Amino acid sequence: MPTYRISKEYYENMAPHQRAEMLEAFDVDADGDIVIPYAHKGYTCNGTEIESLNGVKAVSMFSGAGGLDIGTQLAGVPVMASLDIFEDSVQTLRQNDYFKNTLHECGDITQIDGRHYSGILKKENPEKLIIVGGPPCQPFSKAGYWVTNEKRNSSEDPRNMIEPYFKIISEILPDGFVLENVESIMHPTNCQAVEAIYENMGRLGYKCSVLRTNAAEYGIPQKRKRVFFLASKKPIDASLKQTNGSEKECAANPGMKPYERVIDWIGKFDTPDYYKEEKLAAEGKWEKELACVPFGKNYIALTERAGYPEPVFVAGKRYWLSLLKLHPFLPSWTVIASPGHWEGPFHWKNRRLSIRELAAIQTFPDDYTFYGSVNSRHKQIGNAVPPLLGKKVVEELCKWI
Repeated sequence: MPTYRISKEYYENMAPHQRAEMLEAFDVDADGDIVIPYAHKGYTCNGTEIESLNGVKAVSMFSGAGGLDIGTQLAGVPVMASLDIFEDSVQTLRQNDYFKNTLHECGDITQIDGRHYSGILKKENPEKLIIVGGPPCQPFSKAGYWVTNEKRNSSEDPRNMIEPYFKIISEILPDGFVLENVESIMHPTNCQAVEAIYENMGRLGYKCSVLRTNAAEYGIPQKRKRVFFLASKKPIDASLKQTNGSEKECAANPGMKPYERVIDWIGKFDTPDYYKEEKLAAEGKWEKELACVPFGKNYIALTERAGYPEPVFVAGKRYWLSLLKLHPFLPSWTVIASPGHWEGPFHWKNRRLSIRELAAIQTFPDDYTFYGSVNSRHKQIGNAVPPLLGKKVVEELCKWI
């Protein structure tokens, strides 16, 4: 089993009482370095052949970097065609051998109709067909709650692609489909969007189950809450059994595993070989303060509330993501597409996370590559469905179609 080391230089600036409390969780050698045995839990996909299980095949919309598409194929459902409006995302899909048999198109879903797919459906002739996709979530994100209800009008937001998604579904009429979105779509403020989803399903004759998930509860090394609407022409009562939980939950459920440790997914990638072309140093206004934040904590560690000797911040006055730092033994917090300059999660070595680390936290395969600038790749990863969660969701849908 490989060993990972964290030099004391990465935690020596912390307040003495916070440092002492943090170190209780670790083994420390004679030099003061933290020593962690770990097991890399990544996997690869390129070069793998995909065979359809039970004759089910898929068409993907809003495919992005392919998180849900990878999960779909891992579930034994080949993706026949993908569509995204962002050219870099389409190039990402095209350059990965895992999708060598998929037709990848860059285009606007509002400019096509079901007839667009008649040729490939006739050629592939699937016994059963599903559509998978996550319409853009910006109109329903928590960030929108800073705006009053009168001004938000999320149902009229041009980024709301739910209706175009249902237009394609109504013209193709698959056996089932997945509609993924952020957890906050279920907030009362977004009731019109949810009502539209149910109304469209009922109009088209689909039955529905809703899965409200936290990725960390299903073996993903990341706390990430999302909602999946699963639809079938047949009666459906879909569910996902929680597989991972807290120490208390594991004690009460002998078959449950502990939450994934992020060190087991990203420890391997903490070498310049994996990020030599990226600038990961967290430099600027709060550089010194970041080094004072204990592992697993955020800016609140430097407030009076946390007993910090000379408080730098006031608790509750900054975004919760401010100076948020990973803890090696816990899942990561949500990886977001476009973080602010001092929004985390940051690495415990007081730097930004690399593209390879971000991808691993999302459970993208180790050999999966991303196209575009660093910012573009970060955005693609942050917007994605964790592939290993997508696999579980698609497997569950296939039981009911």
